[in-house]
Amino acid sequence: MLLAFDTATPLVSVALHDGDDVVVERASERPMKHGEDLAPLIATALERAGIVRQDLTAIAVGVGPGPFTGLRVGLVTARTLAFVLEIPVYGVCTLDVLAVEAVEAGAVAGDFAVATDARRKEVYLARYDDRGARLEGPLVDKPAVLATARPVVGEGGGMYPEAFPHRVGPQRPSAGWLARTVTEERAELLDPEPLYLRRPDAVAPGKPKPVS
Repeated sequence: MLLAFDTATPLVSVALHDGDDVVVERASERPMKHGEDLAPLIATALERAGIVRQDLTAIAVGVGPGPFTGLRVGLVTARTLAFVLEIPVYGVCTLDVLAVEAVEAGAVAGDFAVATDARRKEVYLARYDDRGARLEGPLVDKPAVLATARPVVGEGGGMYPEAFPHRVGPQRPSAGWLARTVTEERAELLDPEPLYLRRPDAVAPGKPKPVS
């Protein structure tokens, strides 16, 4: 049984995949509560599936790009569970998961882009071909700089319609599609390390200046 979860966006998503398809999927309802919601959602998913942690055979986790705090919660949880249970953990770019779902759902035809909220009035964006293979990115910049007339998947399109006039679904990453992406090897599998495109706001203080 594969446990998948993504914490790269404001809402946490968790799913279980039995090798054939997704059997349980849950998402949080409170934005920016990654630390509070991830563990209970995992526990609920395991209970719904009638299994315990020791029944898990692998873990899939979204590696972003996304906010520092949310990614840290998901990746630390994934690495810790994998270490304790002695099972593999696979990371996937969160934008790739949205691209795979868009292709499989028939939401796009031809090349397209995926854009998610990067805060600071910026977006994370990557470009894909008609099969969902990444062609460029991910990048982070102002919507006006990354503007495109191609179809745009993800909540970035809805937030900045002047830059992305052709908005299509899905809008937020699904742990169910993360699980399918890993199981079917539909995207590059990465180490469970955060995909940061800019430095976190919190930085270590610099060397103190000498007192004259």
